[in-house]
Amino acid sequence: MNPNERIIVALDTPDLQKASQLVERLSPEIRHFKTGLEFFCRQGPQGVLDLKRRGAEVFLDLKLHDIPNTVRGAARGLAGLGVWMTNVHASGGIEMMRIAREQLPNALLLAVTVLTSFDEDTFRSHVGTSESVEDTVSRWALATKEAGLDGVVCSPREVEIVREAVGEGFLIVTPGIRPAWAAKGDQRRITTPAKALALGSDYLVIGRPITGADDPLHAARKIVREMRENEGSME
Repeated sequence: MNPNERIIVALDTPDLQKASQLVERLSPEIRHFKTGLEFFCRQGPQGVLDLKRRGAEVFLDLKLHDIPNTVRGAARGLAGLGVWMTNVHASGGIEMMRIAREQLPNALLLAVTVLTSFDEDTFRSHVGTSESVEDTVSRWALATKEAGLDGVVCSPREVEIVREAVGEGFLIVTPGIRPAWAAKGDQRRITTPAKALALGSDYLVIGRPITGADDPLHAARKIVREMRENEGSME
């Protein structure tokens, strides 16, 4: 897979015009785009279809998490949009994940493990557990595989333990990707694109370093170039 095909640009805006302009501006280099709850609540299914008409392969990041019957109905509704990728929360349980899988046979379906906004201390205190982030991610990844999903979303720091737990042929998508020259932002468990690939990530979710740049296409190409250079150094 070419480096530019591994990048998923996080649009992270509820504004359809802005999202559409970013898709059009980046399309010479990028074809995968993530949009989530804020956009979907404002623009609805038609907004997703509009992005698709502009050439985007959409990762619809809604993180479905509810009782199995409710997720069944929600996933059935999403199936008609023809998105490339979507997700549920692994903490919803194996039955919920299996039902989502049944309703979304043609999309890549992932389970979110522990959000990258958590560090170890805040995760344990918020959730009220003595289990580490790594152990939780590993356990949820195994449950995700058992449920028949295509992969998980986890921070770069957990990629190696996920791969060890579930083996090859299981997608790992990593948010929290920041080039060394970009601001850290509000995510805690982060790393660079080259490091994430070296650890075994399949797809990298990158937002503000690209979308917040004065020239988003130039920023995307800079990241792709760095990824290619590092691939060569690892061969």
